[in-house]
Amino acid sequence: MTDAIDTPPTGPLVIKGTPVQLIDVVKDFAGHRALGGVDLSVNPGEFVSLLGPSGCGKTTALRVISGLETISSGRILIDEKDVAHVPVNRRDIGMVFQSYSLFPHMTVRQNVEFGLRMRHVDRARRVFRADEALDMVGLSELAGRYAHQLSGGQQQRVALARALVTRPRVLLLDEPLSALDAKVRVTLRDEIRRIQRELGITTIFVTHDQEEALAVSDRVAVMSDGNIEQIGTPEELYLNPKSAFVADFVGISNKLPGTVSGTVVNVYGQHLPILGTAQPGEVTVYVRPEDITFATEGLPATVVSSSFLGSLRRTYVTLADGTLVAVQHDVIDQPVRDDEVRLRFKGRPTIVTARG
Repeated sequence: MTDAIDTPPTGPLVIKGTPVQLIDVVKDFAGHRALGGVDLSVNPGEFVSLLGPSGCGKTTALRVISGLETISSGRILIDEKDVAHVPVNRRDIGMVFQSYSLFPHMTVRQNVEFGLRMRHVDRARRVFRADEALDMVGLSELAGRYAHQLSGGQQQRVALARALVTRPRVLLLDEPLSALDAKVRVTLRDEIRRIQRELGITTIFVTHDQEEALAVSDRVAVMSDGNIEQIGTPEELYLNPKSAFVADFVGISNKLPGTVSGTVVNVYGQHLPILGTAQPGEVTVYVRPEDITFATEGLPATVVSSSFLGSLRRTYVTLADGTLVAVQHDVIDQPVRDDEVRLRFKGRPTIVTARG
């Protein structure tokens, strides 16, 4: 493996994107199968998020890539070389965790230098590299401070700089923003994406926050029960989910009763095209709130509540059979509780599953 530390100290921070591949990776913990034969290919310089609920296997997948966990079977390729049995310190990977794990007795610069010190890099080069990494994350002026003098967002930036200072081939991020408040999270996630694009570093990001994953990723792998349900661009996952789990987990979906006939499904008297194929009969239909609109004629409903969400409103209504439906619409419309309204489906393709 090449060691990026040998790059001349005057050279710019440049990281070559490296492909990462998991081939039929299985991980068992005391009889529990955490990963059930996962296949994943990440292209050089690509930003891929692993998205899913707690316990789905996304963090385990990240840990086996890093070498923090050994696999039960399968192969892990980094730059087309099998590293399944290569120790952590030989995989040339940078990792940022949810907890910042900064050394309290060290300054910001010393924290960032730490990985270089462990590699026996001389002091002048360590300082140069640390200042370079701190400049990239916008913390040059705080190099002499200690962890307790920093905000949570600043501490996470230090952790990111520390992961990048060795110029790793792959960057792994394990829910690094979950401990931050909402505004700082948005700012820092955009900063991480900017830095990743500038460096061209292959990045795998674990999160349970769908908005976070959709906002920053080239592709997203949605995981459930130790397997990847679907991988694709954010647009593909949202507009063309391949399973009910993906449709339900990514974004908000109304689950409505319907009846399939041919290539369409009848939902309360209105016909919608089907994504994929389905057997004739009664089904559950997944309809996005933005695919329903208020109309002068259509399905009668009664308003339960309406919330202002900034650029849009989300209104919940009940149908005559008691079904609760979410409608996403323009803020100009301001329905209030007990208003009688009518709904119309916009006719976009939808996914259906057999009614249980």
